[in-house]
Amino acid sequence: MVTDRIPRVPSDTSPGRRAPGAIDKYFGISERESTFGREVRGGFATFFAMSYIVVLNPLIIGTVADADGNLLGGAGSVPESIAMVGSVTSLAAGLLTILMGIVGRYPFAIAVGLGLNSFLAVSVASQMSWQEAMGLVLIEGVVITLLVITKVRIAVLHAIPSDLKTAMSVGIGLFIAFIGLVDSGFIRRIPDEAGTTVPVNLGVGGTLAGWPIVVFLVGLILTAVLVMRKVRGAIIIGMATSTVLAIIVEALFKPGPSLVDGKPVPTGWQLNVPTLPSDIVAVPDLSLIGDVDPFGGFARVGVLAALMIVFTLMLSDFFDTMGTVVGLSAEAKLLDKDGQVPGVGRVLLVDSLAAASGGAASTSSNTTYIESAAGIGEGARTGFANIITGGLFLVAMFIAPLVSIVPFEAATPALVIVGLAMMAQIRRIDFSDVAIVIPCLLTAVLMPFSFSIAVGLGAGMITYVILRTFQGRAREVHPLLWGVAALFALYFAAHPIRVALGID
Repeated sequence: MVTDRIPRVPSDTSPGRRAPGAIDKYFGISERESTFGREVRGGFATFFAMSYIVVLNPLIIGTVADADGNLLGGAGSVPESIAMVGSVTSLAAGLLTILMGIVGRYPFAIAVGLGLNSFLAVSVASQMSWQEAMGLVLIEGVVITLLVITKVRIAVLHAIPSDLKTAMSVGIGLFIAFIGLVDSGFIRRIPDEAGTTVPVNLGVGGTLAGWPIVVFLVGLILTAVLVMRKVRGAIIIGMATSTVLAIIVEALFKPGPSLVDGKPVPTGWQLNVPTLPSDIVAVPDLSLIGDVDPFGGFARVGVLAALMIVFTLMLSDFFDTMGTVVGLSAEAKLLDKDGQVPGVGRVLLVDSLAAASGGAASTSSNTTYIESAAGIGEGARTGFANIITGGLFLVAMFIAPLVSIVPFEAATPALVIVGLAMMAQIRRIDFSDVAIVIPCLLTAVLMPFSFSIAVGLGAGMITYVILRTFQGRAREVHPLLWGVAALFALYFAAHPIRVALGID
């Protein structure tokens, strides 16, 4: 039976050992064989691995006008909109990450979900106002919260076979590593107009060009060596050293940004240009909070179209978090003997509230971040690490210019190293059963290839149900998985359904 208790380890009652304090007991730091030092280092590592969202989310949703031609919050200019979105992005990430630490008691940080924010900007805001679009995000978060309260979400998680859960961890490891390689510029997308069927290639035109990639490679090798040598703070040291190197490289060789006047510069920095800012402190603008219209979208595009948008957001949120939580817990060795996450109800509740909060704060849906693996790789095992990460996000509201010093090329080596380490769990999959191997393969491979945890998990579940049926073992499939597989079938068929209904 799965309980909400923190996983226990044998306590050390040897003479002279000091009993754990109240904070240690609450978070279970000693019980999870961690230390305050590891938690602090892990908190810093997670923040720097995901701090890019403070810059990237404003660029995604703060620069796009809605169907009425307005920017978020009715901002008069793109820079004003970017500043507003950046402030609420930091605030939401900080408060929700701390809430996850205190309530969930796991080292899982929360921030705006990438992918969902792009979907919101491109596919939703183009049909309605930003207030109405954020209102649908709020409704989606409320629905998921109700599914947690009624324990439906938890029941679905427990119904997933252990081999598929292992495949989630492997897929997330591949996903994290792939994100690191793409964001650093080591691997790059090839434009459709390039006349090739190859979707990605090495660097620029098959070669490693530019000084930023040198920073990434140095950081990758340094971090790998430090991790191999089991140096304390290996990931933090790797990030800090790479950032200093990046600042020096920019000062000496001036690679500049990867986009200048709308034209790409392949040898430039992928996101942040590592230069010391003229202003370190900035006053946050929080006027976007509460600027939502929960029901206006239904009137604007029709009930069916609005429900399809909510369904798409919900299914992605629902299963992305499940995969992330299981994968991170497995990496931290916090799963129980049945392969379940103890106290997962608390984690899913906070994550669901985060989705609703993202709509209320006009940041887009917030969710548990796979970059939390950077902190886990540094030794974080409890929610205390979240206090550090969340606190840094709150500070980032006021020192956003300083946070932007860290470029992708300095943060992504940690993601590659941690992601590759997570793949080691593949040895736990039963390769003697084809009905398990194929769903696990699809789950693990499609997560990075489709840039979606939900897509990988959906393909794996549908295939698992089909193969078990034709194997004559349909009775072994949990009843909930039949329903989940059907929902994913609807999810994959969303576009034809919308066309058939006359929505698109």
